[in-house]
Amino acid sequence: MTDLFEEVEEQLRSDRYRTLARKAAPWVIAVAAAALVAWLAVWGWNQYNQQVTDKASEQYAAALGAAAQGDGAKAQKIWGDLAKSPAKAYRTLALMQLGGVKLAGGKPEDVKAAVALFDQAASGAPDDILGDAARLKSAFAILDTAPFSEVEGRLAGLMKDGHPYRVQAREALAFAKLLKGDTAGAKGDFVVISQSLDAPEGARQRAKAAMDLIDTGSAKVVPAAVKAALAMPPPMLVGPGGVPMGLAPPEQDQATAPQ
Repeated sequence: MTDLFEEVEEQLRSDRYRTLARKAAPWVIAVAAAALVAWLAVWGWNQYNQQVTDKASEQYAAALGAAAQGDGAKAQKIWGDLAKSPAKAYRTLALMQLGGVKLAGGKPEDVKAAVALFDQAASGAPDDILGDAARLKSAFAILDTAPFSEVEGRLAGLMKDGHPYRVQAREALAFAKLLKGDTAGAKGDFVVISQSLDAPEGARQRAKAAMDLIDTGSAKVVPAAVKAALAMPPPMLVGPGGVPMGLAPPEQDQATAPQ
């Protein structure tokens, strides 16, 4: 008799499980289908981004090649197209290149247009390496023409810990102080650079040289050197595998890399 009751109870449990399974099946299938759709969407998006990046890399390389061959018009055309690309890194690089072209014009309106392009590049940059490079370029562009307060405002955030070009930003601020005649303030910044363990050797040497000029009263020659440095063209590189590089790595010493 006990066995009979157990068999009946087992049958009832089986019936309940089957009923629950039939009710749950549509939900399970729906969840599985949603997960599959989500995975396919992510995969498709990644594939799209890779295709966009690969195309942008080829375009950027073509622009660099055109510029190297003296075909500035073609290079600017390609950079103009890249400035609208969904590939953020290459869009940032293209905007900086266009800013450099404008800056070479030398006229006040050219400088204004260049700064606008650098600012646009900074606002859309995918990381601080490129973003701070663009911000540093904009500060250098107005270093000898804008009010000191504006230059200082652009450089202040770049000098904070963790930012890739903090030494270069402090060096730019020191030069800006020299340009306005604040030799004491400039020397203070040069002292910091000369004693910074993370400063490139070249930056420390320049800081010591600048301090010597200040101490000997020869600092008046520094503004001319600053302006000459600002006129130098910025290096723009594409690393192995098409990885964009707005500047040489910060740990390398390039006195005017962010220009």
